[in-house]
Amino acid sequence: MKQIRLWLLPLLLFASQALASTVWVLPVKGAIGPALSDYLSREIEEAQQNGVDLVILKMDTPGGLDSSMRDIIHAITTSTVPIATWVGPSGSRAASAGTYILLASHVAAMAEATNLGAATPVALGGAPQQPSSDEGKDSTDSQPESTEKASDEVPAKTAMEKKVINDARAYIKGLARLHDRNAEWAEKAVSMAASLDATEALELNVIDFIANSPEDLVSTINGIEVKLNGKPFKLALDNQLGWSESQTGVQKCWQ
Repeated sequence: MKQIRLWLLPLLLFASQALASTVWVLPVKGAIGPALSDYLSREIEEAQQNGVDLVILKMDTPGGLDSSMRDIIHAITTSTVPIATWVGPSGSRAASAGTYILLASHVAAMAEATNLGAATPVALGGAPQQPSSDEGKDSTDSQPESTEKASDEVPAKTAMEKKVINDARAYIKGLARLHDRNAEWAEKAVSMAASLDATEALELNVIDFIANSPEDLVSTINGIEVKLNGKPFKLALDNQLGWSESQTGVQKCWQ
């Protein structure tokens, strides 16, 4: 009997390691550009090749280039590994392009005291200018009643600006609807540069969860069902043996 137990012990250890979930955490910090886009696309591709169970994008960004943002979103939406974007730690943000990426992810989560939004394309220029007084009106004259409502929306003065804003509106609404999130508010993030903190985002169904660490997020989402490439997919993140961090800080994983 002792011999049988000695043989079973390494088999059980091997089985527990084989069943252990693997989670990678990839940093999305600073402006979103080609270098970050290439890095994330490569890592997501490698995660698929290595059978990783979940990739977490740890986000703190003011936004960035539209083309790089779209490349990252393409990598997320075509991934065979579920991608969770977590805005954290507290004090972080998913502004502008970060909001689109957050909404595109299979799981959208934020830490307390974080924010998202202000997703109007910044290529439209700087601060809005006041209309000229071509009709001889003084700048202190009373304005029409509709002015206050109209001023909520970011002005688009040219046909090209209108095209850019309308394209962004449609894009962000589609991303929100992809995972049954609040498409109406998502559109406001573009048309009105609206922003929310984490609590408001959860209440309005803009995000799925509030979690204050990657470990907390993994524990929270274990067993939930997400939509992966249009099909239901259950996250099975049990049997983690421990949390480790690489010396470079580039990646963390359950192993």
